[in-house]
Amino acid sequence: MRGFVVHLVAAARPNLMKVAPLWWALKDQPWCRPRLVHTGQHRDAAMAGAIMAELGLPAPHVALGIAAGTHGETIGRTIEAYDRLLAADPPDLAVVVGDVHASLAAAIAARHRGIPLAHLEAGLRCFDRSMPEETNRLLIDHAADILWTTDAVADANLRREGIDPVRIERVGDVTIDTLEMMRGAIAAHPGPAGLGLVPHRYGVVTLHRPANVDRADTLAPLLAALADIARDLPLVFPVHPRTARRMAETGLALPPGVHGLPPLGYVAFLALVARSAVVITDSGGVQQEASHLGIACVTLRPATERPDTVTRGTNRLADAATLAAAVHAPRPAHPPHHDGQARLRVAAAIRRLAGAVSVPAGRAAVRAPRSAS
Repeated sequence: MRGFVVHLVAAARPNLMKVAPLWWALKDQPWCRPRLVHTGQHRDAAMAGAIMAELGLPAPHVALGIAAGTHGETIGRTIEAYDRLLAADPPDLAVVVGDVHASLAAAIAARHRGIPLAHLEAGLRCFDRSMPEETNRLLIDHAADILWTTDAVADANLRREGIDPVRIERVGDVTIDTLEMMRGAIAAHPGPAGLGLVPHRYGVVTLHRPANVDRADTLAPLLAALADIARDLPLVFPVHPRTARRMAETGLALPPGVHGLPPLGYVAFLALVARSAVVITDSGGVQQEASHLGIACVTLRPATERPDTVTRGTNRLADAATLAAAVHAPRPAHPPHHDGQARLRVAAAIRRLAGAVSVPAGRAAVRAPRSAS
């Protein structure tokens, strides 16, 4: 038997943390042949290769080699490259994660080839259509056959948009699976050397969203707000390559008290977060990770696709003008919201799908019906 072939499609660094638990859950199953398909958005050591090794991921079975470009370039070239792969060697299921352009492109290619398509982290909405990621989420969800959600809010978002509930399955947050499975390594990591950081008396900053970093008139006030906070609370800022490029282009620099670092590995970054007093970010995944670890979070966006972190009080939304107040606001203590077992529920869902599909040896599988979930 050829086994049930599953493409795990990843493009950017955050995708790797989401596909890794699925790889762990599926790689030794005799009925399944998971294949890591890396589109190429992040492909240097800091943003891809070292992370894959750290998470126990194999070298990609297929590397499409599509570097990030404009929205249209990234989506168009990835559709073309992934479509060629699907035509030559179609899987039985394509799994896309998150909301990056390459996830949308892979979803479009799979949809047009009639390949059953699953979306992990379906139903997340911030209701800000100016964010490219929000458009990507909407389009992927309405293309997908199977929608794996994190919580009841995501379920309700999908039902409100008219998606058949039979296609929706709540599995939890697979990002937390990665954190829990790597928790021992995170606790053992010493953190960055030479900064003189005192545990729980410093903050961590991550910024990469175009709305925050692409324009000097937006980025400069944020850096000024960080400078004000850093007078009392040292800040550590692993600088995303996009942010570093924009700062170089505009002549902006990190202010005193803000310690710049290159991008960190997964374990090193979470070790830094776990010992911090507060995280200032514009990342969806970091909001969840900080909240799960019980670390106060401030999100530099007008809306978030992770509203549970705000309603539970672990996260606050802010802009440059309100950042300092949000950083110093008290936070209630809350127990973890996810159990770290999402990957097992996803693997069980794939196993059910595989059982409903005939997979003769040496032949492409009969395609599952669109309503399978």
